[in-house]
Amino acid sequence: MRYIRNPEEQLEVFSALGSEIRVQILKLLTQKGRMSMNDLASALGVTNGALTPHVRKLESCNLVRINTDLQGHGNLKICEPNIDKILFDFSRHGSSQNEFRSHLRVGQYSRCLIYPTCGLSTSEEILGEVDDARYFTHPRRFEADILWFTKGYVEYLIPCVIPKDASITQISISAELSSEAPGSNAQWPSDIHFYLNDIPIGMWTSPGDFADVQGLFTPSWWFSNWNQYGLLKTLSIRPDGTYMDQEKISDISINQLQLNPRTPMYFRMAVPDTARHIGGLTIFGRDFGNYNQDIDFRISYDTEK
Repeated sequence: MRYIRNPEEQLEVFSALGSEIRVQILKLLTQKGRMSMNDLASALGVTNGALTPHVRKLESCNLVRINTDLQGHGNLKICEPNIDKILFDFSRHGSSQNEFRSHLRVGQYSRCLIYPTCGLSTSEEILGEVDDARYFTHPRRFEADILWFTKGYVEYLIPCVIPKDASITQISISAELSSEAPGSNAQWPSDIHFYLNDIPIGMWTSPGDFADVQGLFTPSWWFSNWNQYGLLKTLSIRPDGTYMDQEKISDISINQLQLNPRTPMYFRMAVPDTARHIGGLTIFGRDFGNYNQDIDFRISYDTEK
């Protein structure tokens, strides 16, 4: 899911969607998952030359992506959807409202407590052995783009480089997540709990661990019956509570956390012993899953005195 608050960015996306043929392109790609430019042009009844500027317009605002398939004859252009949902935030913000954005790879956790089944991997190889929690201290763990465990937690130090006199008004965290079943199981619920500085801020139940099709960015060498992709979720701590996407999951507000720019902020994702559904957690980074992103953080702040 894409969360758009900036008016200029909203205008760019609205402009891209303000064409019937571009909307049809998105519908086709959402249905098919990926199509060659030739197949896409044929399905729409237009020439490749007429199609190209429309696809480039969608690509310019990250609604689609174009990759080159080198396995066939020549350089075949493949078009894929880059998003499944868009959330436009039309709430009014003062001119002093600012945003600091950053991201961390899934292996850049600062603390962890891990119970098997478990493992972590770069885009090239599994680090150590699976189901051995000791490898979560592997020297190369910072390169990991996927990790999974049955219960326990990983905790990240949120980057925060904003003016020292600013007041934090919202924190949003976006990540691709799923459960962790032995092998895979699309019907494998897991209660994933979220904490900020050890304060419980909410819980979301992942429906399963998905391996019905290969993730768009999951490496070809990855085992076909293992975690392939997750769901892109956005956790937002706002002035009126904590939300998962647009569903309120707790009354914990940003003001209750009493954060300031000099406060270290530790974000934890956990499957605790007390969870009703202990179905594990998988976190997908930019080289796994369907969304080509790391764990993304956005800190909104106000500099008004």
